[in-house]
Amino acid sequence: MTDRNATDVTTDVRTHASPAPAAAGVPAGPEPSSPLPYMAQNGSPVATIATLGQFEGQSVRLRGWLYNLRESGKLVFPIFRDGTGTVQGVAHVKGIPAEVFNTLKGLTQESSVIVTGKVRADQRAPGGYELDVEDVEVIQRVPESDPYPISLKDHGVDFLMEHRHLWVRSPRQSAILRIRAEIMRAAAEYFDQNGFIRTDPPILTPAACEGTSTLFPVDYFGDPAFLTQSGQLYIESTALALGKVYSFGPTFRAEKSKTRRHLTEFWMIEPEVAYCDLDGLLALAENFLSHIVQSVLKNRSPELAVIGRDRAKLEAILPPFPRLRYDDAVEMLNQAHKDGHLEQKFEYGNDFGSPDETWLSSQFDRPVMVNRYPADVKAFYMEPDPIDPRLALCVDVLAPEGYGEIIGGSQRVSSYELLSARIEQHKLPRQAFEWYLDLRRYGSVPHSGFGMGIERAVAWICGLDHVRETIPFARTLHRIYP
Repeated sequence: MTDRNATDVTTDVRTHASPAPAAAGVPAGPEPSSPLPYMAQNGSPVATIATLGQFEGQSVRLRGWLYNLRESGKLVFPIFRDGTGTVQGVAHVKGIPAEVFNTLKGLTQESSVIVTGKVRADQRAPGGYELDVEDVEVIQRVPESDPYPISLKDHGVDFLMEHRHLWVRSPRQSAILRIRAEIMRAAAEYFDQNGFIRTDPPILTPAACEGTSTLFPVDYFGDPAFLTQSGQLYIESTALALGKVYSFGPTFRAEKSKTRRHLTEFWMIEPEVAYCDLDGLLALAENFLSHIVQSVLKNRSPELAVIGRDRAKLEAILPPFPRLRYDDAVEMLNQAHKDGHLEQKFEYGNDFGSPDETWLSSQFDRPVMVNRYPADVKAFYMEPDPIDPRLALCVDVLAPEGYGEIIGGSQRVSSYELLSARIEQHKLPRQAFEWYLDLRRYGSVPHSGFGMGIERAVAWICGLDHVRETIPFARTLHRIYP
């Protein structure tokens, strides 16, 4: 199996750079007594590739790394990256000192450099600018005897994941991480701008939130404890104190799953709102998701272009989202089975599996909100539907294009008696939940919340085949390195 992520360099913004000569295998850099390179007094402002447009016609210094280098007769075309993008440099043998030209020709992949050059507009360049190289300073030259492992060719996914600490340098992977950062920024921004207070729950917990079979146990000074599956139970407490709250942090699920959607460690953002019913929760979820997608379109358009994402599909993500009751979803699945689109007939009363979610979500151009599942397949804390208590007032939001669930939420049980019975029914340790029952003893109100896994949202918004590329260092069933 190969992956093009290691080689997709030519579609990025171009860069120019010129390094200083160094002996093969020997790192080059400033002498201890000399000033740091970025303090060099050559009069050129320090720029980033993302800001080159502000310096058209001026000489600037870029601090970064050589991504690729090609030669054409008396010209060399180094491509530099600096964390904000890539840009192509141009140098002619007669246009710069011979020492600089030879240094450029001798650069190796991922050598770190500080390059000085004049910014020139070029409509042919992906980023609109190129850099006419004037000088280069090599900070460290990667030796030919120990070359950069991820060369500019196809590599297998296992190899790339084993070298994830280096793979993140590629234009595509860097673009995904910048989009991830924007998703996380916009998610917090939505709640911050709408009166929510961030409250951080503990990572070490005494009991399960989503079922005991997926807990990571920890020895807490001789007492059993677990890595959190969700901050939900704790932010129900802070919601009854502050009204509207959210948490944002890592969560852990010990699911022995090998699907493209599962990680054992991931990030979750979870709002919780007092005096909110299921309908209010659905409105919150669709406005929240729309805000995130529109922020990515606005602020990360170059990165979307780098990864080849179809913007039109994201531009359609605006409220209202379609609502679909579980019963109607089951009918759609069984019709799809009759029509030959699904291998197995769906049995009413089960939770949806990945093939079911994939097919359902592929039928809509925006997220679909499947609600009112059978209570027996959902968590103990979900409020039953007063019209039909067999159903839970819950929702799973399925992303379009077959990406499946990205949000799960519900209205919470507000009755002390019912919650107490549910804890016994699910054979949960009552003592560990006494504090949670207190929330129903003292001033209980209808309240609702949901959780969104950041990595699944990144996979959908970026159009990725696998969740492993959505987080800097993925933790899966068989991977904990690097």
